[in-house]
Amino acid sequence: MSSGSIMGRIARLRELLSRERADVFLLFVAERYNSESMTYLSGFRGSSGALVISQDRQYLVTDGRYALQARAESPLDVLILEGVSLQGKAAEILRQGGWKTAGFEAERVPVSFFRGLESSVSSWKDCSGLLPALRRRKDETEAALIRTAGDLAYDSYLEVLGAVREGMTEKEFNALLEYTLRKNGAEGGWTNNGFIVASGERSALPHGVPTGRGFRKGDMVTVDFGATVEGYMSDLTRNFSLGPLSPQGRDIQDTLLEAHLRAAEALRPGVEGKAVDAVARDVVTRRGWGKHFPHGLGHGLGLEVHEAPRLSPASRDVLEEGDVVTVEPGIYIEGWGGMRIEDDYLVTAGGAVCLSGGKGREAPAL
Repeated sequence: MSSGSIMGRIARLRELLSRERADVFLLFVAERYNSESMTYLSGFRGSSGALVISQDRQYLVTDGRYALQARAESPLDVLILEGVSLQGKAAEILRQGGWKTAGFEAERVPVSFFRGLESSVSSWKDCSGLLPALRRRKDETEAALIRTAGDLAYDSYLEVLGAVREGMTEKEFNALLEYTLRKNGAEGGWTNNGFIVASGERSALPHGVPTGRGFRKGDMVTVDFGATVEGYMSDLTRNFSLGPLSPQGRDIQDTLLEAHLRAAEALRPGVEGKAVDAVARDVVTRRGWGKHFPHGLGHGLGLEVHEAPRLSPASRDVLEEGDVVTVEPGIYIEGWGGMRIEDDYLVTAGGAVCLSGGKGREAPAL
């Protein structure tokens, strides 16, 4: 990410801090937890660190393991820990800065860590909503990285399909897909989540993790997967069958294709997330499968595989230009199996643009 992009994000954060009446903002990363927001605001991709950002200062604090990396990746002022903990250094910076009100992410800071900082300023303000709001709007560079991740994921999936055979286990398919992604240039799959590979009756599990079950003739197999490129992720779901689709399978596939495409057409700025969900859900219900669609239609996507906004019956989000969301209607029948069709879309002023290619949505018979 360019220095200009990083400093532009810092400037936007400063505007939000002024509205929140906070003098300084702290962000912490421990063992990679919350590293996505660290990367977004600083460019630094290490596993441990802190950001301290005020209206006129911007510090990136980390330890000696990352001294070279931090200076190479980030345009911020880098401070390397020497004989003091991350918590201790952050408290020292706050005391020396003379700030009165500090903003922080209460949802992402351990209580024990916070208590060691609490007396460093006069007051604290929970600003947990700032980073999700900032990260929602994807710029051209971010959208291009997600598109690249989508192409890598789909091309790797096609390559692995060529190796599918009866008796191949879900775990073997998963391992080969992860290997192929890296071989083809991705950083890997998803950062903090594993893929879904569910075959036969197990494909009725929306989140069926790979097992030692071998593929059998007549199986429907659902694969939920993606790639990571420079921290940004794609998220696709495709299906294939070992042998021809049954009449029921073809009806379910046709239903999901219609629901998916109609929902994608509804993606526009100003539209409520629950309204887009309703478009897909109405199709599935009209075609007789409504009770078998148990989850929301989609979610935001970027540095994390699940971000704001949400597309679901309970969503309170309103779509904005620059949102990247998944559209993934699914139908699952206990004892038979299930299917889901998922692609990634950028919301623009003129409608939605598919970033994951939209290729191969129909399940091939292998």
